[in-house]
Amino acid sequence: MERIQVTHPCFDQEAHRKYGRIHLPVAPKCNIQCRYCDRKYDCANESRPGVTSRVLKPEEAVSWMEEETAGKDFYRIVGIAGPGEPLANEETFETLELLKRKNCGLQACLSTNGLLLPQSVSRLAELGVSYLTVTMNGVCPEKTAEIYRYVRWDGRTFHGREAAELLLGNQMEGIRMAVAKKMIVKVNMVVVPGINEDQAVPLARTLKGLGVRLMNANSVIPAGEFRDKKPLPHGELCRIRNEAVAWMPQFTLCRQCRADAAGIPGKAVD
Repeated sequence: MERIQVTHPCFDQEAHRKYGRIHLPVAPKCNIQCRYCDRKYDCANESRPGVTSRVLKPEEAVSWMEEETAGKDFYRIVGIAGPGEPLANEETFETLELLKRKNCGLQACLSTNGLLLPQSVSRLAELGVSYLTVTMNGVCPEKTAEIYRYVRWDGRTFHGREAAELLLGNQMEGIRMAVAKKMIVKVNMVVVPGINEDQAVPLARTLKGLGVRLMNANSVIPAGEFRDKKPLPHGELCRIRNEAVAWMPQFTLCRQCRADAAGIPGKAVD
């Protein structure tokens, strides 16, 4: 697969050190419960997904973006990555509509767990989303079930294998649809020691078949129900990435950013 030529700092190793992105924290609600997640809405001291100093209204978020990016030509991307699930919040779509009307010159990006992706892809494409990141932690329903406490879908709450099969099916169908809409798709994998270390290769193989362009495997950050889990040693994470790269290019510079991150993510990276 050819190298991706983009200016998205989370999709390209070179762009990571040159270009900026800004995350607009407009999506508080979530429709699944990852056992490694602890969403914090008034936190300035942690740097990880699911954390923001506060949740902003769509108009407020766009105004903040305009202030932050004014006169800074290194910004290329405006994204929505939480702190909850963007597709489970109508505020996400209101924000994307505002951005489209503003024609701010930044490309739109969205991060999702993928549960609502099949029913949302066409709407996202119409609103100008160019880049899509889906968090997908394997392809095995049994192992996936160990990572999620529940999945809420169509007014019902699912658990165990049933929840995992529902989530995996929607993720794969949504990714397939997004690729068909010419979105550049990256898949993030959270590697949880003792659960899904062996899922990177089968996941990468599946993603290649779906037309995904990039994979980003990272160690779990101890939090939530997995707060006692130890992060994966760097050497083990490298081994997992090296095995998966035979099927799918790997992004290795991810900072596992907050839902209100701004600036050049790799500016301080050697």
